[in-house]
Amino acid sequence: MIPFIDLHCDTLTQANFHFQNDLFRLPAEQLDVKKLLAGGACVQFFAICLPRITTVKRLGRLYEGDWKHIRRLAGILHHTCALHEDSIALCESAADLEKNRSLGKISAVLTIEDGRQIDGDVRRLVRCHALGVRLITLTWNYPNCFGWPNSPGGKNPSEEERMKGLTEFGKEAIWKMNRLGILIDVSHLSDGGFFDVARLSQKPFVASHSNCRAICPHPRNLSDEMIRTIALKGGIVGLNQHPPFLRAGAKKSTVEDLIAHLDHLRDIGGIDCVALGSDFDGCGRNVRMCMKGPQQYPMLAKRMMENGFTREETEKIFYRNAERVMREAMG
Repeated sequence: MIPFIDLHCDTLTQANFHFQNDLFRLPAEQLDVKKLLAGGACVQFFAICLPRITTVKRLGRLYEGDWKHIRRLAGILHHTCALHEDSIALCESAADLEKNRSLGKISAVLTIEDGRQIDGDVRRLVRCHALGVRLITLTWNYPNCFGWPNSPGGKNPSEEERMKGLTEFGKEAIWKMNRLGILIDVSHLSDGGFFDVARLSQKPFVASHSNCRAICPHPRNLSDEMIRTIALKGGIVGLNQHPPFLRAGAKKSTVEDLIAHLDHLRDIGGIDCVALGSDFDGCGRNVRMCMKGPQQYPMLAKRMMENGFTREETEKIFYRNAERVMREAMG
């Protein structure tokens, strides 16, 4: 079984929503620790997704605030690792990655999807780092202190919106994140913001859960120029399994859809820029994905090798590329 590193899941959000504080077994969700073990997981990145702006406004004073929300979801992951220390452990550095691997444990990396809580204050980046956050998806579907999204309000952007770059704070934050060892994630970021990150970042950056715009023209996907740029910077693109990001208008995905995007990423950026970023538990319960969860990654590896990927290429996509970026960017 080939081990895998998955750069994005929203399981923490779902667990919190259903009042679960232990991720070991979640029958109603796509991903849990038991399924990760069954699939041969090496590393799983766990995203803390902040509530929609509309949800925050609707809740008003009932909403606890972004920082308390972040701490509460981080607590679910910390609690899970404490309860199941033989199976899973937090990973905050390359040294942790090696230690966990030697002990046969899954490495759990804490991430934040939507950097709005930073609110233009680099001290808050330091606070997130101290909490264990090692990747921040700069934007989600709304503008924030870093810049503009590629799907404002979840819709197609205008040309003006598409080309908006990072804010002045966003530019400063790239340097600070590089210094701290927090991976910069450009999934959800505007095209203009993407190229600002590429120009400013001194370390590899990632698109943790994005696909190929040439195959599926969704603004959440990457153009060929973006794919080449990520590759030149030593970064990686994590394959997203959400059907509308794989095929225009799709309500269900197929393994062939996944392989088509992996093929294109390899052809345009080279094999060293290709990785996995499932978006498990982030696509909605009514979305039909061809992979039911991480336990089916061995099936994907088998189908990839049946469709022309070598064993070495499959290993690079499954874990070696992401492992390299973690070492270079996290320290």
